[in-house]
Amino acid sequence: MNLHIYSNPDEVIGKMAEFMVSTLNDVIKKKGICHLVLTGGNSPKKLYELLASPVFRNVVSWDNVFFYFGDERYVSFSHKDNNGRMVKECFFDPLNIAQDRIFYMDTTYPPDISAQNYDEAIRRNLGNSYPVFDLILLGLGDNAHTASLFPGTPVLHESAAGVKAVFLQDQQVYRITMTAPLINRANAIAFLVFGQTKADAVYQVFKGEKNIVLYPAQLIHSINGTTDWFLDKEAVKLLVK
Repeated sequence: MNLHIYSNPDEVIGKMAEFMVSTLNDVIKKKGICHLVLTGGNSPKKLYELLASPVFRNVVSWDNVFFYFGDERYVSFSHKDNNGRMVKECFFDPLNIAQDRIFYMDTTYPPDISAQNYDEAIRRNLGNSYPVFDLILLGLGDNAHTASLFPGTPVLHESAAGVKAVFLQDQQVYRITMTAPLINRANAIAFLVFGQTKADAVYQVFKGEKNIVLYPAQLIHSINGTTDWFLDKEAVKLLVK
């Protein structure tokens, strides 16, 4: 597990973008195509905007990348909180990514069916009953959740590599998420984390008691590849006391 610590969020985002470009280009050079899993939420929006900017838009052969999502809120695609919509507006559309390269989580079905459909779609496209993604991007919530692996949810104990529906009792909402075993099969995993509100979660993941029920991000580590954390000084301030 590799920690990359930078002075401020803008520097973290810039270095993460450089890491992504290098990783994607290496994979495309070796295999011709790349399978990339994106993360949602507020933190990565500036990352996607940077990748779609003139600085980065022409340094990756985006036509050779397939795009997936690690999780999705169980809301319509038109909803302001839909991860797919956010990425479409700030990343896919500016880069003119072809629709057949994008695998959105379709929430027009009941939650369990939506999860099953997504699981089947990624297996068909990767041609493997046990999909291995080239790079998975993740964030970290203030409560140490990542993707939609939330504290106290049954999906934390899932042993199969797949996609599952998750019901959050405290919010009374569903989400769809890749399971930890599926995420951990990736050749590379990269976390994007910044801000003082993340400091306690970062501390608990790295230095707290081993308790995946309380700190789900402790579950995540690439089995056969690399796991990199891109953080700013505020996010790690409890680690370096």
